[in-house]
Amino acid sequence: MFDIDFNPMAFVDNLEYMLIGMVGIFAVIGVIMAVTVLLNKSSKGE
Repeated sequence: MFDIDFNPMAFVDNLEYMLIGMVGIFAVIGVIMAVTVLLNKSSKGE
């Protein structure tokens, strides 16, 4: 009924794309954190 092939090398081949995705996610989070810190410092009422 189902013709599912188990190919462990497909996982290994996709590790590069998963790494690129994770680096992108952390980069976006870092930019959001940096903008938040800068906005907090610039809008402090001292």
